[in-house]
Amino acid sequence: MNDHTYSVSTDILHGVHIKNPAGALSTPIFQTSTFVFDSAEQGGRRFSGQEDGFIYSRLGNPTTDQLEKKIAHLEGGEDCAAFSSGMGAISGTLLSLLRCGDHLVADRTLYGCTFALINETLPKFGIQVDSIDMSDMELFKSTLRPDTKMVYFETIANPSMKVIDIEAVAAYVHQVAPECLVVVDNTFATPLLVKPLSLGADIVVHSATKYLNGHGDVVAGFSVSRKELMDTIRLVGLKDVTGAVLGPQEAYLILRGLKTLKIRMDAVCANTLKVVDFLTKSPYVKKVFFPGLESNADYTVARKELKQFGGMVSFEMGSFEEAKKVLNCVKLCTLAVSLGDCETLIQHPASMTHSMCTKEEIEAAGFSDRLIRLSVGLEAPEDIITDLQQAFEAAD
Repeated sequence: MNDHTYSVSTDILHGVHIKNPAGALSTPIFQTSTFVFDSAEQGGRRFSGQEDGFIYSRLGNPTTDQLEKKIAHLEGGEDCAAFSSGMGAISGTLLSLLRCGDHLVADRTLYGCTFALINETLPKFGIQVDSIDMSDMELFKSTLRPDTKMVYFETIANPSMKVIDIEAVAAYVHQVAPECLVVVDNTFATPLLVKPLSLGADIVVHSATKYLNGHGDVVAGFSVSRKELMDTIRLVGLKDVTGAVLGPQEAYLILRGLKTLKIRMDAVCANTLKVVDFLTKSPYVKKVFFPGLESNADYTVARKELKQFGGMVSFEMGSFEEAKKVLNCVKLCTLAVSLGDCETLIQHPASMTHSMCTKEEIEAAGFSDRLIRLSVGLEAPEDIITDLQQAFEAAD
């Protein structure tokens, strides 16, 4: 490629140029578990790290390698490790870099399984955890210690849509605790809306199951950072701790899905604005959680940090029973967990994605059992709105 700076749409397609075998336009699927060495000496050099090359697909595969290079480029990182799930990426990253006695500060509003990993599993290994509201900078500053090893939060928090000031947090962390790593889950935003590494974060993680793949047919995850950190995460968290290796078929599907990421995200963000406008005016909805609302406490940060406000919105009904009725009455929206698919997905966090959290933990995270989470899809927005309206009326 040349020195010209491409637009995002072009960069997704051409930002990483790798010559494929036999001139293939699409990256081939290297469906192999192991790789042949030219000699015993070559095998020894590869295992010792003296020579680059593929050894065994748990340690690297050409299809997955191309995907990792593309994700690293999109996030502005030096290197990326692909995992077989988002939780594989998160647990592989944390368990590679934390040890007994270390201190972790995490936001208290997180995806349910991440919350359980940080607050229930890590303490079993002697890791000290403070789970706080990180949008309260004074509270965060009083919690961070000079020996804190890691800070963890989400760009757009699941499911309250809270937005934390990445730049402010990272700057303070690196001033007070220079060895501390700032880890950010960028799943809801994607690198198209914000690049946490450019704002001072040290590591970015993703559930690639969501927007990056975008078609509901893959489970995958990524961790992105500078090379020395990724060497540790790949050789410890991926190879030894989790073994959560992404297969070449899944890597191929994500590479294919990435080609339309910009088009999909633009359409989803535009649709979401129309759905949010409807929800804010609906007499059936008690409260709307969306970063782009001026009434949102984090609106100023969101406007500064995000290029667009994303495709996720949560809203509260009058009661738990009413929320359940809405879910049972939708006809177009698909009742399913996950997000970022072409179809609009609707679910109930308190009883589904965050069911492992207690009522007190849910309330501390800023939502309730009246909350419904909506992942807006690519359907015509007026059809999504019509479906929600009829569900509200049926549930009333």
